[in-house]
Amino acid sequence: MKILLATDGSEYSDEAARSLLCLDLTVEDEIMLTHVVSWIPFQYDAESYYSSLKQIKQDVAPRIIDAALEVLAPSKARISTAIIDGAPERYIVDAAEAGDMDLIVMGARGIKGVKSLLIGSVTKAVTLHSAKPVLVIKPGFCGSMEKKKVLFAADGSDFSAAAAKFLAFLPLSADSEITLMHVIWSDFADIPDRFVIEVNDRIKDMLADTRAEEFRESDRILEEAKGYLGQRFKNLTAVSKVGDPSHEILRTAEEMHADMIVVGCRGLKGMASMMGSVSRNVLTHSDSSVLIGKTCRGQ
Repeated sequence: MKILLATDGSEYSDEAARSLLCLDLTVEDEIMLTHVVSWIPFQYDAESYYSSLKQIKQDVAPRIIDAALEVLAPSKARISTAIIDGAPERYIVDAAEAGDMDLIVMGARGIKGVKSLLIGSVTKAVTLHSAKPVLVIKPGFCGSMEKKKVLFAADGSDFSAAAAKFLAFLPLSADSEITLMHVIWSDFADIPDRFVIEVNDRIKDMLADTRAEEFRESDRILEEAKGYLGQRFKNLTAVSKVGDPSHEILRTAEEMHADMIVVGCRGLKGMASMMGSVSRNVLTHSDSSVLIGKTCRGQ
């Protein structure tokens, strides 16, 4: 596996680096440790200030790389480093593509004092525009080196299949607990249950038939996900729920104390790398780390 790890020297980046120690990486795996020296648009007519700021950032950059290397010291993977000047989100996306990376790993550097609910602009931009899977590490992922609890949200789309294949490819422990979940967004979701009892028997029968078909389709989607993951992981649980997908995914992840949520990137037609509303909502509001699955090597 080839991983691009983006670091900015923050505690969130340290957490992202530590997350790689939770993966069963070997000497066959590669980590490209990258720091991008970014520039804020210059607002003052003071060339000396700009030059001094640039020099300070360039002097600090190697120390940021060294700090991340120290965190990664126990890893068996081969590690290379790069320090680049430019726009971080653009470089990270382009470097992952050019280097044929399998995965981008970043910390969720959010707004100070707002816990982990908001992610930083660079992380968000990379996740939105990268054609590669992106793992956004949030606080707590590295609290234990034991097997992880993973919630995989399946929706039956090609994007979901790509995410399942990538999860099977990810070097997690085979003993990790994987919960497969499909959320049924019913055709009758906008009719409150308390009003259903007031409709006539013909409508009730139609509602019952529709709900039965929805659950049959949900079972099919979950069985398909099991097909991708069953040979790789031992502990699989499948569950169907009815409701708003974003809400149900987030609530279930909280209830099961998930270490990671995996969702496919169901984007807009013609914009394969852009995220759909569910994956975007989950990424923004989850307390768990989030893997946005997009493509898988060999697909």
